[in-house]
Amino acid sequence: MHHLAGGFGVGAGQRHRITRVLAAIDRLAAGVRITIAADVVTGDITIGDSIAVNGVCLTALDPRPESFAADVSPETLERSTIGRLKVGSRVNLERAVTPSTRLGGHIVQGHVDGRGEFLGAADEGDFRTVRIGFPPEFRRYLVYKGSVAVEGISLTVARLEGTYFDIAVIPKTWEMTDLSTLSAGDAVNLEADVIAKYVENIVRFGGKEN
Repeated sequence: MHHLAGGFGVGAGQRHRITRVLAAIDRLAAGVRITIAADVVTGDITIGDSIAVNGVCLTALDPRPESFAADVSPETLERSTIGRLKVGSRVNLERAVTPSTRLGGHIVQGHVDGRGEFLGAADEGDFRTVRIGFPPEFRRYLVYKGSVAVEGISLTVARLEGTYFDIAVIPKTWEMTDLSTLSAGDAVNLEADVIAKYVENIVRFGGKEN
């Protein structure tokens, strides 16, 4: 699944909306099934459609006018922050990109590359500067003024240091996503720009056949 994320916006031109993990988090034999209340992304979804939840690509099940369910594998629970959600948690939602969608940001696939840490947010007038800590192995994918997805939100690196980066967040993004609900120390999902990952692969393997 490919998502387009730009500013606070995401795949298929849909905007992030704050919603809630509503009905339940049900344990399966392996993994869990989550049910999410959503009043904007469910209008025309069918079983099997891709929806990103906090930047994690999931498959819609039991679609209804105001909710849908999704099964989450043990690997996804381990790798992402989905496993830390509770009933009532607010999440970011995103529909998959369509061929006619304007590419207003960078391509977000919904494949989490690691977990970062929300270090805090400083008010800058109506804007906010958000600081995100990242694991050492994620550093190679970051560049100043480059793109990064945090909780599925396409953002631009405004400052880059050895263990953290800053992002400038516009008021609408702060209002419509879960960034405003985070506290210092909370984990966040990170996804690197896919172009950076391809470049790394080319440099690493060159013309060699795997």
